Amino acid sequence: MSRAIDGTKRKNRRVKLLKLAKGFKGDRKSNYKAAKDAVVKALDHSYVGRKLKKRDYRSLWIARINAAVRAEGMSYSRFIDGLVKAGVTLNRKALSNMAIEDPVAFKAVVEVAKNAVKA
Repeated sequence: MSRAIDGTKRKNRRVKLLKLAKGFKGDRKSNYKAAKDAVVKALDHSYVGRKLKKRDYRSLWIARINAAVRAEGMSYSRFIDGLVKAGVTLNRKALSNMAIEDPVAFKAVVEVAKNAVKA
């Protein structure tokens, strides 16, 4: 019995991988061997990028909170310390949005933190 080398399973696997390589430059989009390496590397980078995205957003929120708190005459670290002592459990994302969208409420939170630091 003859051996099938151009079967549909092999072709489908290759087509699926070349679809993932769509938009790549040169042989990396059309040559299976080059595309395979490029796709593996791209998927690896995208996985790492999803983790870095969380880190980047957290640092953005901290920078925004720091700027808003300094306008109230307090440092970021004292502010967070005051919130912990006061038992306020707002996360940094919520605090950042509050500082931008609702400055009055944010000032009230800053006052709570100031009072907790003094006490």
